[in-house]
Amino acid sequence: MEREPSGQLLGNLVLFGRALRRLGMEVTPAQIQELVRALAHVDLSRRGDVKDAARAVLVSRREQIPLFDRAFDLFWRSWEGWQGPGFDLDVSVQRSQAQEALQHVPEGEGNEQGGPDSPEQETILLRYSAQEQLRHKDFARLTPQERSQVQQLIQEMRWTWARRRSRRFVAAPGGRRLDLRRSFRRNLRHGGEMLHLARRRPKEKARPLVLLCDISGSMEGYTRMLLQFLHAVTRGGMLQERNRVEAFVFGTRLTRITQQLGQRDVDQALAQASRAVQDWSGGTRMGQALRTFNFRWARRLLGQGALVLIISDGWDRGEPDLLAQEMARLQRSCHRLIWLNPLLGSPDYRPLTRGMQAALPFVDAFLPVHNLASLEQLAALLETGLASRRPARP
Repeated sequence: MEREPSGQLLGNLVLFGRALRRLGMEVTPAQIQELVRALAHVDLSRRGDVKDAARAVLVSRREQIPLFDRAFDLFWRSWEGWQGPGFDLDVSVQRSQAQEALQHVPEGEGNEQGGPDSPEQETILLRYSAQEQLRHKDFARLTPQERSQVQQLIQEMRWTWARRRSRRFVAAPGGRRLDLRRSFRRNLRHGGEMLHLARRRPKEKARPLVLLCDISGSMEGYTRMLLQFLHAVTRGGMLQERNRVEAFVFGTRLTRITQQLGQRDVDQALAQASRAVQDWSGGTRMGQALRTFNFRWARRLLGQGALVLIISDGWDRGEPDLLAQEMARLQRSCHRLIWLNPLLGSPDYRPLTRGMQAALPFVDAFLPVHNLASLEQLAALLETGLASRRPARP
């Protein structure tokens, strides 16, 4: 049985279709959808087969074949068995999001004319390919120029996350509960004759989001980019959700930096955060840091079904028993406990350190956080991948 194209591949196909349209080819959303269905019957590890299928679906005139072939080779230039940049089938992105993106591709977007050797056309294709490679490049291996580009992309990300039902109700035409008070008021306004039964449903509120980031020496290659991520989440959420985000960093001690990250300017925010932290790039005592959070902050921050994200590579100098005890306490107090490890992006990584061994039994999700693609995966999980009920825990 052939594998069905994943959400990540669907998103890349949308971009490929837009690139072809800018080169003057008449590629419609319906053709992209037809290509998705065709790829379900193609061996995705065979580049030639995929190219033939795409050519058969997307090319409508013989003279377009050379242009299509050049565009395909430039756009999909990184090919490692469909596991390289632009072909990460392990990234779990919701299929519905990709299908929604297909519906919003403009019918008349950019029909520039020109031959396959046009510098403008090649620039467009190279830009798409370069951005795909940048999305999948490890944060610790970025050049200064690439780091600046990635920081800008992180700041442009918008974050929303799972919501919960509150005990309050709001008016809703399709609600399951009758709103008798509103129904009676309408009845009185219309002379006593019941004309309409008002209904209501439970009000939804964003869950509190708590971020705990390791800033010890072993995380030095990722710290700057991850603090950029913390700032983007704190500043980039919807207005009503921003006040429900709390950010902490830890090494040998726990430091709250929510106020510092509230600054609009990211450089100013990170500078203030660095001045507030006294144990930058030192050792790691996660058990003690989590103990401080559990006894000082958990009751006021986790009382409404909060989501907790711990960002750490798991290298710990503290006592594993203390870490396991505090992880168990933290998991019981929150709706979801997610551990983000930058080392998990390496195919050779195994969670064998004492810290990870102690923490993993109490983690609801264990995810990488080493590049832009992993942040996109996290965004999809936070927005649509969290069930309303907590998972069964041992």
